[in-house]
Amino acid sequence: MASKQDMKVVQVSGEPFEIGRQLGELARPVFAAYMEQNRAWCDVRRWRGDAFVQKLREAARAHCPELLDELDGMAAGLGWSAGDVFLWNCRGELVHNAPDGCTTLAAATESARFIAHNEDGDPFLRERCRLVDVRPNGKPGFVSFYYPGSLPGHTFAVNRAGVVQAINNLRIREPAVGVPRMILARAVLDTGSLDEALALLRSVPKASGFHHTLGCAGDTRLYSVEASVQRCSVQTVTNLAGHANHLIHPGCEAEAQIVTDSSRDRQRRVEALLPALTQPLQAAALLDVLHDRAPSGLPIYRDDPLDPDDENTLATALFEIGDDGVSMKLYRKGQCAFNTFIARVAPDSTGA
Repeated sequence: MASKQDMKVVQVSGEPFEIGRQLGELARPVFAAYMEQNRAWCDVRRWRGDAFVQKLREAARAHCPELLDELDGMAAGLGWSAGDVFLWNCRGELVHNAPDGCTTLAAATESARFIAHNEDGDPFLRERCRLVDVRPNGKPGFVSFYYPGSLPGHTFAVNRAGVVQAINNLRIREPAVGVPRMILARAVLDTGSLDEALALLRSVPKASGFHHTLGCAGDTRLYSVEASVQRCSVQTVTNLAGHANHLIHPGCEAEAQIVTDSSRDRQRRVEALLPALTQPLQAAALLDVLHDRAPSGLPIYRDDPLDPDDENTLATALFEIGDDGVSMKLYRKGQCAFNTFIARVAPDSTGA
């Protein structure tokens, strides 16, 4: 991985518990203050000792035991109880209007494929998130944007098998016993291909829901995936697509969800802007859409301290997916803060 950057990358490696412990230690200086001011944590911690939470943990142990070990290691590194850290990583299942936003664009042209993503979250986390280079033993390993105390994978990332993933929060009203969505999103980063990632999302029982935008180096396909309790809807992106924070695929009407004003406005604005992009498509045009401040309604780029969802844009990611690897750039306040190329490694050698 060759790179030049203003935003530093922290490398962690080893067995799952050890990786988690290192991630927890990295977050420890800011985590207590972050949680103290976070209104969602007040709601989430009311679930301590609830039978539903225990069933979520059992589902995680049954389907993703190594990632549950990673979470327990994170708790050790943070100096928090494993129960509370697990609760926090189930916030999407326990608080239906979880405060994590995001807008994602995907573009497929004859010569290139792009995934571009605004990571919207708690304004307290501005300048407090990190990039991590996670190298599990025997797995591809990946570079991801990392929220303190949350498993990497629920934001944006690329692994060394070439799999790119960007996540959008879905506010599902009726969670079920299954694998918590943040654990499932992290599990995608251990897959070696698009087909493997899709098989995982289709087969594992889901406790709530995320939207996954997926691509892979050496593969011409791009996918928009709404993976929720009731279904796993997979759409191929043939040209341009955008997604905010609610279900939009045909048939979604059957699943109860919360659609915030911000998510509705951002989806409408994306759908208005994308058809107007000139061809051949340039990556800068996708960034312009993600940095758009709408003339009316709530904007795609979010920096209002009074944002109705209590979210601001923390970073913008741009992935250009090629045959041999993935170019990854990260922007903050319109300036490129990280620029790297991650070469795709053959599946039989990604764990080396």
